[in-house]
Amino acid sequence: MTSGPEGSPTPAAAPPVAPPPPRLMGRIWQVGRFELLKLALLALVGAGVGRIFGRPLAGTCVVLFLLLLSNLRHLAILRVWLATPKSVQLPDIGGLWGENYNALLEMQRKNRKNKKKLTLMLAEYQASTAALPDAAVVLGERGQIAWFNQAANTLLGLRAPQDTGLRITYLIRHPAFTEYFVSGDFDREVEAPSPVNRAKQLSLRIIPYGSNQLLLIARDVSELRRLETARRDFVANASHELRTPLTVLRGYLEMMEPEAQHSNALGPWRGPLLEMRNQAARMESLVTDMLKLARLEADSLSMKDTRLDVPRLIQRLVEDTKTLSRGEHRFELHIDPRVMLIGGEAELVSIVTNLLSNAVRYTPAGGVIAVRWEPVPEGARFSVADSGVGIAPEDIPRLTERFYRVDVARSRASGGTGLGLSIVKHALEHYDSRLEIRSELGVGSTFSCRFPPHRVHVETAEAVSQG
Repeated sequence: MTSGPEGSPTPAAAPPVAPPPPRLMGRIWQVGRFELLKLALLALVGAGVGRIFGRPLAGTCVVLFLLLLSNLRHLAILRVWLATPKSVQLPDIGGLWGENYNALLEMQRKNRKNKKKLTLMLAEYQASTAALPDAAVVLGERGQIAWFNQAANTLLGLRAPQDTGLRITYLIRHPAFTEYFVSGDFDREVEAPSPVNRAKQLSLRIIPYGSNQLLLIARDVSELRRLETARRDFVANASHELRTPLTVLRGYLEMMEPEAQHSNALGPWRGPLLEMRNQAARMESLVTDMLKLARLEADSLSMKDTRLDVPRLIQRLVEDTKTLSRGEHRFELHIDPRVMLIGGEAELVSIVTNLLSNAVRYTPAGGVIAVRWEPVPEGARFSVADSGVGIAPEDIPRLTERFYRVDVARSRASGGTGLGLSIVKHALEHYDSRLEIRSELGVGSTFSCRFPPHRVHVETAEAVSQG
């Protein structure tokens, strides 16, 4: 807005309209030139006829009026045809109107051909989607159901056409799915029981696509979960049953070892007895780790949430780890005494102990192990950095797999079971956390655990000094 001469606001000038490009103007002139000549010729004919009666202007006006009526008639025909193309047939005439009619009819034929092609494609898509064993549901921006396949009826209980247009959260009412949908974080999956059969466990994933549309995929993972449960129970039961014979075996070996030191009869067995005792201890350690991992997997959703004095716990576990190091490594501690955690102590002890013992095993004598516990903008971070042998980039994604070892011989010689990082991964899941690994061959590795803000409690300096 600008001000007029007396201070009153005057509307701002409209932006100038760009003239059509010269090439377009040339095409318009080429198309309309014949019609202009035709108009001029008809006007001359009308003037000639009117001159016979002494009224040449009236004759020209009559001809132009008749031409106007003809154009109005064709406009009316075109308007009716656009509204109901099946009930009106466009006339077959010449001139500019005839060319327009022919162009529209050609466009109509192309559109019908494209429509048939799209209809066939849609039918094939629906047929292929209907054949999927997974449920597929097309959702609008707010979660309203637009379409679903037959498997959605079996797994989710959706019915057509009653459920079309309803929001998916009205039909799948499990809290985990509702929270997942409302959060808008669709980079992960969520599991929930089927609304029609609670015995079935479904894996639900939402995939955004198109213009604010969503595709919900529901997959039946009941059999997979049953197999995982059976495997977990088998490992737990087998590990538990192995404990008793291992305890008996170690007891006899410990009794025989002193005899081998002082008896000529058992003297030749001194070395084998020591090796058998070491292997029995290793098997017992493996059984303990397998039981610990089975417990973490079985209790994936249950953990006692207590306030943990993490700085004191880390310092105690570092002192215990120095016994394993036998003074061959230098430990550097950078621990913020204000940062506490809310969670289970057993899980945190497993995380810290396994990361520290791994650093000792894979760091040569004289190396440095740096332990950090500090607040970060997204919560808190615990990290163990070593100056060890390092890990190749292709091995890093597989480190948390059960029994995966980068160097099998070195791991076995150092007493490793291959389950430490797998235990760390599952323990961190209880804390809604994750493990991050950075490493370089010949330089060292850093294992970091990031704990989310709702698990972190930062105390004031006064509270720490009073404690």
